[in-house]
Amino acid sequence: MVSRIYSAVVGTGGYLPGDPVSNRAMVDRLEALGLETSDQWIRERTGIEQRYFASDDQSTSDLAYRASLAALEDAGLEPDSVDLIVLATSTPDMVFPSTACRLQHKLAIKQCVSFDLQAVCSGFVYALATADLFIQTGQARTALVVGAETFSRILDFNDRGTCVLFGDGAGAVVLKASDTPGILAHKLYARAEHEGILNTPGQLAHGKVCGSPFLTMDGQAVFRLAVEVLESSAREVASLAGLDLQAIDWFIPHQANLRILAMVGKRLQIPESRLIATVGQHANTSAASVPLAFDTARRDGRLKAGQTLMLQGVGGGFTWGAVALKL
Repeated sequence: MVSRIYSAVVGTGGYLPGDPVSNRAMVDRLEALGLETSDQWIRERTGIEQRYFASDDQSTSDLAYRASLAALEDAGLEPDSVDLIVLATSTPDMVFPSTACRLQHKLAIKQCVSFDLQAVCSGFVYALATADLFIQTGQARTALVVGAETFSRILDFNDRGTCVLFGDGAGAVVLKASDTPGILAHKLYARAEHEGILNTPGQLAHGKVCGSPFLTMDGQAVFRLAVEVLESSAREVASLAGLDLQAIDWFIPHQANLRILAMVGKRLQIPESRLIATVGQHANTSAASVPLAFDTARRDGRLKAGQTLMLQGVGGGFTWGAVALKL
């Protein structure tokens, strides 16, 4: 009888570029443009206290490289053991080749499967589920799954409602084939009719940018839909994994807004003490937010071997998804 192959998380890593940019620094920047805002307004609306911005000479693959090295070191593995890279991003280095291939080159991996995955803030959860399927079917043994963004490049700093919400960063996990269950269940979703509530509609054509290159968002619509789908996906994936919600030790949702996290926790009857929240320190780093939160909580000792986690993403598309796993 052929034994089933599972995916196990064996390492995590994160990287945040430069020094933190405080709300006070953002206030000064916006006031110089004639826009009124305040530290109190940002905190009360979002829970964000600071964010990080990449320097002009840092690319998304640079951030991904630093996070990947940290994850591989945590796993005790050399880069050449990796046979699959799935990199989630909405802010790639260039049109092509993929940012994953550029990361592969920077890691000096001679040959492996490498590709980008675009599902915006759900990207890492989509990527983790995809890598798990590669491992389950024997197409890969060691996967590097990365979420990396330089969202500061697509922010309109004349729009105070969006530019204060986002930051740059990268997070990574290493998955290895295992005889014992690690990833227990996952489910991915999309409702394309909601594409207009969160998008960056510009494109490159005929040597110029056609349409707006900046992120636009209907904040209230995103809030309502995010709360709805984060609740429903947590319930469905817990059921698929054969778990009661109360048996899940930690919930690591996409870090978009502290009020969203609080509302979802209330609906699921999950106490705040079981929610990993890093949005205050990192802001919304899109595809990087879940792996950054995962890595932060592992390194500060909250996450321990044997615990059960629920990872969730939600973002433009409109996409969302969840992964249940045991450490």
